[in-house]
Amino acid sequence: MYGRQNVRRGTGSGCSGRLMFAAIIAAVSLFSYFGSRQDNAVTGETQYIGITVDQEIALGLQAAPQMAQEFDGLDANQADQAIVDEIGNAIVANSPAGQTAYEYDFHLLADQDTINAFALPGGQIFITRALFEKLQTEGELAGVLGHEIAHVVARHSAEHIAKAQLTEGLTGAAVIATYDPENPASAGSAQIAALIGQLINLKFGRDDEIESDVLGVCFMNDAGYDPNEMVSVMQVLAQASQGNRPPEFFSTHPNPEQRVERIQEAVQNLGACP
Repeated sequence: MYGRQNVRRGTGSGCSGRLMFAAIIAAVSLFSYFGSRQDNAVTGETQYIGITVDQEIALGLQAAPQMAQEFDGLDANQADQAIVDEIGNAIVANSPAGQTAYEYDFHLLADQDTINAFALPGGQIFITRALFEKLQTEGELAGVLGHEIAHVVARHSAEHIAKAQLTEGLTGAAVIATYDPENPASAGSAQIAALIGQLINLKFGRDDEIESDVLGVCFMNDAGYDPNEMVSVMQVLAQASQGNRPPEFFSTHPNPEQRVERIQEAVQNLGACP
């Protein structure tokens, strides 16, 4: 009888210990997340971000080769790559994006079937051949690149990483906390590999996309491109969606028809740009 009571008492103690440990993990995770609050110098938005700009840049550089491989590698047409570089660099040089510490690099991917563009943290920007071919003017290309540059400036990937840390608790926080861009060995862990996989498949939310549309309008206007061309980009994508295979762009970006109104409002309010 006494033995059974001891067993029950021990089980209850173990359960209480696990609950207390879980509570501590939850508390530390929440403290870490809400303690990472900071203001974005370009957007003015208050964000929760637990990694440094250097870590963003390093993660983006490490993920870039895998991203390119997912879309048939880099395009061999150097003339078209030069156009992408010229327009992308012009936007950076003439907008607040150039005042950030990010290292922007633009990649034309060889994929002729997938209509898409995307950004990794730290300044790695990609556009597929399939989308490039759909664009009729340099202004439309500026609209696409401006939108993706805006994702970098607004630190959307870093925000998602912080949310993942909160969700995953101390494990994710410990991995990022010990990730040193100066030490290549720190990038070899399974956890970092998993994080890069998340970045490759990251889908931004509607609010992130709208913010990038608005900032993209501002950035392309700063560089001397007609911001109305951003509306043309949405029209190109909407037309492409009428085929048998909708653009992959729609799986990572909200429907363009729903964004045109906000883009037009941004064009009418360029004085509010950062």
